[in-house]
Amino acid sequence: MKIESLHLGMQVRHPQYGLGIVRSITPTAAEIEFTDATRSVAPEPAGLEPAEARAHVSGLALPLKDLIAETAAATVQALGLERPESVNAQLGVRWHKGKLVLHPSDPTLQTKEVPLETFFHKVVMVRNNLRVLEQKLNAHEALSDADKVEMQQYITRSYGSLTTFNVLFKDKEDQF
Repeated sequence: MKIESLHLGMQVRHPQYGLGIVRSITPTAAEIEFTDATRSVAPEPAGLEPAEARAHVSGLALPLKDLIAETAAATVQALGLERPESVNAQLGVRWHKGKLVLHPSDPTLQTKEVPLETFFHKVVMVRNNLRVLEQKLNAHEALSDADKVEMQQYITRSYGSLTTFNVLFKDKEDQF
């Protein structure tokens, strides 16, 4: 780490002395307060590194977790992305407490039953992940327009293959 990267109050990590705080800086060394003592250290030869990134926010009028949640939501919205779990499609009423039953052709094998709520959740997750994939594909900077169109066709075909499950959705706007 170069001496120019240091600033007063910065937390740093030394390979031998551990965590410390920069107290003063000279042209060739820094006075760093470690838990056992304050030492003069030349940052580059000593293998000094910045400690984990930290944020200091003063005058915060809301809990940090709320600030982080609001920042993340604003970022997702600004990027035009949608979290897969954010679209809350509902299972049609007639399917509530229903079961998907799979019968193997061999009668000696056991039948598999899956609650429709579980199956529906998986179908919705596939749909939502396809939407996110589509958004990321369209926003990708390294792909040419021709590559985007080609890959978009695969996504469109996948949507088409999943239209069979539209019967499970309560609302038409949630369907494939």
